[in-house]
Amino acid sequence: MTDLPKVVILGRPNVGKSTLFNRLVGKRLALVDDQPGVTRDRREGKARLFDLEFTAVDTAGLEEAEAASLSGRMREQSALALQGATVALFVIDAREGLTEADKHFARWLRTEARLPIIVVANKVEGRVGDAGLFEAFELGLGDPVGMSAEHGEGLADLFEALEPHLPVPRDKIEPDAQQSSDGIVDVAPDAVLQLAIVGRPNAGKSTLINRLVGADRLLVGPEAGITRDSIAIDWEWQGRKVKLIDTAGMRRHAKVVDKLEKMAVADARRAVDFAEVVVLLLDATLGLESQDLRIADAVLQEGRALVVVLNKWDAAADQSRLFNGVRKALDEGLAQVKGVPLLTVSALTGKGLDTMVQVAFETRERWSRRVSTGALNRWFESAQERNPPPAPGGKRIKLRYITQARNRPPSFIVFGTRLDLLPESYSRFLVNTLRDDLDLQGLPIRLTMRSAKNPFDR
Repeated sequence: MTDLPKVVILGRPNVGKSTLFNRLVGKRLALVDDQPGVTRDRREGKARLFDLEFTAVDTAGLEEAEAASLSGRMREQSALALQGATVALFVIDAREGLTEADKHFARWLRTEARLPIIVVANKVEGRVGDAGLFEAFELGLGDPVGMSAEHGEGLADLFEALEPHLPVPRDKIEPDAQQSSDGIVDVAPDAVLQLAIVGRPNAGKSTLINRLVGADRLLVGPEAGITRDSIAIDWEWQGRKVKLIDTAGMRRHAKVVDKLEKMAVADARRAVDFAEVVVLLLDATLGLESQDLRIADAVLQEGRALVVVLNKWDAAADQSRLFNGVRKALDEGLAQVKGVPLLTVSALTGKGLDTMVQVAFETRERWSRRVSTGALNRWFESAQERNPPPAPGGKRIKLRYITQARNRPPSFIVFGTRLDLLPESYSRFLVNTLRDDLDLQGLPIRLTMRSAKNPFDR
């Protein structure tokens, strides 16, 4: 492990450092318990996160204490762990939110640590920690990474944050993004597209992938539920790399009683977590059903880019009426995300598949964009001029500025005063205008309101 770069995990007691350490090393090497202060000594383990290999270092919780006390000696060990490290992960508890201790140690890290610091807002599962995630911007240590170490959520985001600081084997390096002159970051044309195919049983997912790759790569048949494991297949489309992920059919939760089927559906949901674009495949002979909308909503809640595809189009009756009906049902059933792409294909004949893949690449590009702060605030001022914020009870709501917290999915923070009085309808106006003006149609958008003068004010 001496030749590997070192990643040190720091933070207050009981924020999930050891859980994150275990997740990265793939073993339960560190004891984990709700009682704070379980970890006392530094623990090292060989870790792997996708293509990144490094030595992970678990440390005791950072506490303010006398130097000679046990807590003081534990803090000293944490400080020593920074020596020779390549990067540090500063973990906070997003459900609890920022504490004075978090702010104290963030200031200490900014002045004493001579290495990159990545803030990890842990315990964000179920979005209960969203507020704490956005509070983490106040630490002044850059964009925080939201994740759940216990459930393995957010590992792809942690990879993106770590990758610039850690060497990747040359044969595994793939261009990820490029900076354009107008401040928008786009995915590089030769980056691998992570494309998952999901849907109800027997919608034709495996048949579609077999047609794409030009071989009987996956087992198919008239029986529903043939696919159990999520299968990843490396493929090229017109010289561009794609990782196709076939998944098990997702039935309505109440109908899933078999243990194997439950495991297969859970595996399919994990495949969605690590995908960039998700194709929801519908059986055109059956139309759109409520379970399809549930799957689509789950994909969007996870923040993935979604493309809806009607398969078996050659066998569909009254095609124009069917297409318009599905389009209307999607717009009504997914009211939070307008304009999700809707396409028609035939996996049996291959018709429409090239268009589907092209749209998937284009959708990923828009999903990955980062708008410059200047361009974003020019849009923000224009939007407020068109529709000024209300003044409930005569109290003026001041919207000061907006910034993009992250992309993939596009996430924005609005700063201002009296934002607790801002009606939900105005937030929806901002989101819908963002989509229309900045070419974000059909994408999940996160918009958070923060009552603060400046996220980096002290």
